[in-house]
Amino acid sequence: MTYGDAVITPRVALPAAISLLLLTSGISVPAHASTPAGGSTVPAGLESFYGQALDWQPCQQATVCAWLTVPLDYADPTGATIRIRVSKVPATGAQGATAGSLVVNPGGPGASGLDFAKYVATAVAPAVGAAYDVIGFDPRGVGQSAPITCMTARQTTRWLRTDPAPDTAAEQRTIMSRARQLAQGCLRKSPQMARHVGTDQAVQDLDVLRSALASDRLNFLGFSYGTYLGTLYAEQFPDSVGRFVLDGAVDPSLDVMQISEGQSRGFQRAMQRFAEDCAPRSTCPWRGSAKRVLTGVNGLLDRIERTPLPTHTGPPLVQAEALSAMFYAMYSPILWGPLRLALREADRGDGLALQRLSDYANDKTGPNRYGSNMASAFPAIACWDGPAAPDAAGLAAAARRWANGAAVPTMAAAMSWGNAPCSVWYGHTSRQPAPAQTSTTAPILVVGTTFDPATPYWWATALHRQLPTSGLLTYRGDGHTAFGSGSTCVDDKVTGFFLTGNLPAAGTVCRS
Repeated sequence: MTYGDAVITPRVALPAAISLLLLTSGISVPAHASTPAGGSTVPAGLESFYGQALDWQPCQQATVCAWLTVPLDYADPTGATIRIRVSKVPATGAQGATAGSLVVNPGGPGASGLDFAKYVATAVAPAVGAAYDVIGFDPRGVGQSAPITCMTARQTTRWLRTDPAPDTAAEQRTIMSRARQLAQGCLRKSPQMARHVGTDQAVQDLDVLRSALASDRLNFLGFSYGTYLGTLYAEQFPDSVGRFVLDGAVDPSLDVMQISEGQSRGFQRAMQRFAEDCAPRSTCPWRGSAKRVLTGVNGLLDRIERTPLPTHTGPPLVQAEALSAMFYAMYSPILWGPLRLALREADRGDGLALQRLSDYANDKTGPNRYGSNMASAFPAIACWDGPAAPDAAGLAAAARRWANGAAVPTMAAAMSWGNAPCSVWYGHTSRQPAPAQTSTTAPILVVGTTFDPATPYWWATALHRQLPTSGLLTYRGDGHTAFGSGSTCVDDKVTGFFLTGNLPAAGTVCRS
């Protein structure tokens, strides 16, 4: 697998393991039937789901929550049902929600979006929060929405500490064995949900939610994996697309290894930029030049692989945790300072600071304790969403190619081996990766960050080309995604689009 999104603020979903990924998948389009009073079509057999009303109840300060009932399997709408947890931050404007509802998704896959709604409404875009009811939700299999479990907490810890860049045949057998155990764990622990958590069904949940919100069109803000969710929605429900912002775009034409390779290149470039930033600083453990910094990082990773570093409070820091901390810090330059200090401490023989960064990235709250089910939900959704990854020999070959000439070869190898679960997964969508195709006439705003490590900028340009009604907003800066990351220019352009529906001028570039 490759890396998904990292939480720095509640805005972006955090990585569940060294093996996070962003995958492409597809949807089988159902037949359409009756037309409700609002004008939107309802898929045949789903009238009762589309006709439901949400019963909002207080759940947090300034937030109300409700349950949305959807079919477990859209191919069998008369069968079992599940409930999707939804949150709402009511519009703060004097006249209420003058623009309707805005549904938000922080990414993942596997990230909860309940608290994210409040963050968007109050911290990122107060003007948007004044005009819209901001809606968050936990996608199926995630958080409170029929959560899937594939591992116990102890098994999760073991998986997160597994060597992510195996050098020997024995290490390769270990990662593949544990990947199989993860996959089989989904079938044993969550047999009902295991085959029904893919993005194809989540897209249909999203349209049921649109109807329950009494909206003819869906207004949507999606980050990273959320851009893929939004793209598939625009394909399947083109007439229901409202104002869409897709920030940190995923190119749906890429397969799992192409995505991993692109992200590997992105993270290598981010590490190079981190090294250039670190070199002149007094707190940098290897001052002088970017080359010296990268030499220091590679030497440290090699030492940790041979001898894990003591942390004085628990188990020693292993290489998997050190890599997780480094990957995580590349999601925002805000984290470059903490990483710089953690590397300095590790170079002096203390692994605690790096381990704490890794724990935060993986939502680890204590010994064998985790704050969410993302370590299970991520592979359960992502591995289902695309074709199978190569076998161990194929992963090893890719790891060697990507590591050759890389700034941090171990990170490049880990990007390939992270796909181990998807090599042995129990099922996959039938849809093959393909360029987006939609007949929507609604304008869509695609946002790309030039030095984004997790969703490289060229994916944004590709998605922009695939969506004929889209505009591209470029942010020249570092980190993963742009809206709410500190650029007033980006924030103003995105907010303006949500308030007016007007795309920024072609070729608009914002700078940090």
